Formats: sequence, structure tokens, C-alpha cells
Amino acid sequence: MDLSMKTHENIEYMIEAIKSKLRMASGAAMTATAFHTDQYDDIRDVYDIVMSKERLSISEVEALAQELGRLRHKA
Repeated sequence: MDLSMKTHENIEYMIEAIKSKLRMASGAAMTATAFHTDQYDDIRDVYDIVMSKERLSISEVEALAQELGRLRHKA
């Protein structure tokens, strides 16, 4: 997957990977269609943080979920 391309398909891939890694209970509410490609760089930042860590604390998961929620509401 070439994440250097700012496509909706890449956003969908990253959102699904983030939801899986964070084991988000409300993952169904976090769909890739709620995000625009204008937010690609912010989503990529969240993705990179999530994927770089082997484990995340509860506070980290909450902060990352809040950031995704903030980005989603802008959509």
C-alpha cells in the first residue's frame, strides 16, 4: 500500500488499521467515508503514531480516538 498518495482508498486503509490496532468498541461509528482527503495528513499522523507503538496506554487510546473524532466532525 502506497500511503504517499492522498486517496480515499488510503484513508479507508488507515482508518481500518487504526480501528483494529486500537480495538475500538465504537469502530463501526468510525467509517472512512466520514473523512475527506483534505484531512489526509492529519489522519496519516494518527496512523503513524498508532502503528509505531507496540502497545498504547488507555490515555493514549482515548487521546487518539478524540483526535479522530475531531477530524471526523470537520468532515
